[in-house]
Amino acid sequence: MKVFYQKSELNASKNKILAKSAGLVPTMGALHEGHIILVKRALEENELVLVSIFVNPTQFNDPDDLKNYPKTLKSDLQKLEKLEGNIWVYAPNASDLYLESITAKPFDFGALESTMEGANRKGHFEGVATIVQKLFEALEPTSAYFGEKDFQQLKIVSALVEKEKIPVKIIPCPIIRHSDGLAMSSRNRLLNPKHRAMAPLIYETLQKALALKEKHSPAQIESWIIDFFELHPEFELEYFTIADAESLQKTSVLNGTKNRAFIAVKLGNVRLIDNIKF
Repeated sequence: MKVFYQKSELNASKNKILAKSAGLVPTMGALHEGHIILVKRALEENELVLVSIFVNPTQFNDPDDLKNYPKTLKSDLQKLEKLEGNIWVYAPNASDLYLESITAKPFDFGALESTMEGANRKGHFEGVATIVQKLFEALEPTSAYFGEKDFQQLKIVSALVEKEKIPVKIIPCPIIRHSDGLAMSSRNRLLNPKHRAMAPLIYETLQKALALKEKHSPAQIESWIIDFFELHPEFELEYFTIADAESLQKTSVLNGTKNRAFIAVKLGNVRLIDNIKF
């Protein structure tokens, strides 16, 4: 494993080896088993695997959220060091990617960004698209791996690649869950023990909602979800939406397996998201 803190150093080395395939796993650090599974898949499918570790300031609309986001570079590198294969880690500071102006580039993704995370976190996807484009341009991967837990982000990145004609293949990867069902997330480590024990209720609720689809409309299921969380005041429901999996627009009619249910809640001070095929 090699670690680089500047893209110029990484690319100077990369040009020497001329890897035919380079898979990028972009992360904000605080690596968990879900990240490791993505890296292992990338290792199976590429000659070189690039892992970026960078907490991107422009995708946070809440300064406290940015401040509290876990930063664990030393342990992240130790986890990656245990893997066998050709892994290069890129762990820059903001100036190496943004130079003098740490600002997001304006993008227009239309309806894809107007709902759910886009509606609740203003400017979030402009920040995401900005940093992803910068990583693609700096590292020139042939493929990039994104988890489906951040499903809306995955759709935005796919739209970015098409819009900007970036020559990289986007690889969607299934949600990785703990044994109790909670979707793996770097934010999980911010949960106190009491809230961590309660958090699996999020996925359990999605499964119960799925069981209702045969006899109930999306509006009825959404109403049931709202009522359910009113009985669990420890959770603050931000949104629950059943949407078309391609357009991400709210659906009033369930059409086979072309839908997905999305949820965002706050548990204590920690914001958690999840989704499930519907």
